[in-house]
Amino acid sequence: MGRVIVLGSSGAVPSEKQDTTHLLVHEGDRTVLVDCGNNPIVRIKQAGIPLNSITDIVLTHFHPDHVSGFSMLLMGMWLLGRDTPITVHGLESTISRAKKMMELFEWNNWPNFYPVFFHRLPEEEMSVVFEAKRLRVYSSPVKHLIPTIGLRFEFPGLNKVMAYSCDTEPCAQVGRLAAGADILFHEASGESVGHSSAEQAGNIAKNAGVKTLYLIHYYPDNNPEDLRLAAKSAFEGQVEIARDLMDVPVE
Repeated sequence: MGRVIVLGSSGAVPSEKQDTTHLLVHEGDRTVLVDCGNNPIVRIKQAGIPLNSITDIVLTHFHPDHVSGFSMLLMGMWLLGRDTPITVHGLESTISRAKKMMELFEWNNWPNFYPVFFHRLPEEEMSVVFEAKRLRVYSSPVKHLIPTIGLRFEFPGLNKVMAYSCDTEPCAQVGRLAAGADILFHEASGESVGHSSAEQAGNIAKNAGVKTLYLIHYYPDNNPEDLRLAAKSAFEGQVEIARDLMDVPVE
């Protein structure tokens, strides 16, 4: 059984109950952390996931609510004794800035640091993040304020698909990432440049033939029921509101 764990569900401003949006996806021998808002170590531990089980990190774009905890995560795993490699995936613009951030901390001087590999993704639709026996991950550029990727997770042994829009205006790329998906996590921070409303998320889910829509990256002062009803006005399928530490089985 695969798992998607919502570590944070808030938009860029967190609250006492909602951390900024980041996810864990697990299947087989791969555990993928999507983004590093704030310090993800706390939420990962609350979710009961061993830090050393994380094999991959995907940084969707270089905005603070998605990468500000990256250096804290790498340092924390080192201080806790990690010695196994980890791979960081992202667009060239994201990876280059993440590396610069680490260089400011002079991480090359931290003794006995575990291997960190950087995988630069092209700004092309359905680029391969990685393809493992039980989990395949693809990225596509979406329409945000800076270069940003959405993601498609395929679970071949389960014949299931999960997609994640990341921060984006409604765009055809998200529809194609989510085509026929069992689960779509779509942002709902509100209609504006680079973002989408809950109703727009519902339209994407409808047109993509999604089974269940999870609204995420909404603001803590939003009324969850209002968001759900707005999405339902466009989408007849199941609509859920993502919440911190929600564990969504993929089976």
